[in-house]
Amino acid sequence: MAKLSVTGHEAAVHLLMLMTAALVATSFTVGKAIAQAMDPAVLTLLRFGLATLFFLPYIRYKFGPGLPGPRDLFRYSVISLTLAGFFILMFFSLRFTTALNTGVLFTLVPGISSLYAMVLLKERLGRTRLVALFLAIPGAIWVLFHGEWARMLALELGKGDLIFLGACLLIGFYNPLVRLLYRGEPMAVMTFWVLATGCGWLFCAALPGLLATDWRAVSATTWLWILYLAVFCTIVSFFLSQWATLRLGPTRVMAYSYLYPPLILLIDWATGHGLPPLRVLPGVLLIGLTMLVVQREGKKGAAIPT
Repeated sequence: MAKLSVTGHEAAVHLLMLMTAALVATSFTVGKAIAQAMDPAVLTLLRFGLATLFFLPYIRYKFGPGLPGPRDLFRYSVISLTLAGFFILMFFSLRFTTALNTGVLFTLVPGISSLYAMVLLKERLGRTRLVALFLAIPGAIWVLFHGEWARMLALELGKGDLIFLGACLLIGFYNPLVRLLYRGEPMAVMTFWVLATGCGWLFCAALPGLLATDWRAVSATTWLWILYLAVFCTIVSFFLSQWATLRLGPTRVMAYSYLYPPLILLIDWATGHGLPPLRVLPGVLLIGLTMLVVQREGKKGAAIPT
């Protein structure tokens, strides 16, 4: 097979990352659709459990049946606690807020992670992260307050927005903890055991809900959406993101998270949920601009393997 040129190869990688961003963006809309179907901890446990089961054959085939030691399990459990807590709070918050608001708030996570990394890893913010912070935050605030100055001055945030903000503060620990606790194992192995130990945390949190759930009343549509979240929004998005990170660098891959709000708007419009008031669109466009700026800045330090 002929070798792709750098330009063509890079374009293909960006196309795959755009597809990955679209998959992740659908998770907010899907989460909103099934948030009322069952307990948030139960929903998250099912998502993690299915993703772990589907991931297991690949891990055994690629890396063998070995089990991690107690210290490694502790490392993975610390990381998975942030992930499990985030998804529980995400499903709970979507009972009270919109998919767009959660997607907008999620664009704050890279900045939050950068601040945590300053403390945990002694990292400097750097120009790219500072630009992302100062562009994304005003855009997010504008959308969350529906472009209304009176609501901004009064700090009128909804219950669901505050819950998801707590989720973002929690998931902000994920990347710094991965870097802090990484010991050189293949990233797929680490991800698998983070998911597996996450199931342990989630089982403890979901036990009351598991016993109280009327499983016969759960619709086939809900099961299909949970399966979709486990396969496409968890496993497929992970592999595509890891593959792209090796070719674009972590900064440019992270930049695609700034596309979630406009993609959620398109998904909601395509599924008949309409569009928000026009006055919120400048905030969405500002967040989209953040993605372009971070891509441009990140390109200076990213090398594409040949």
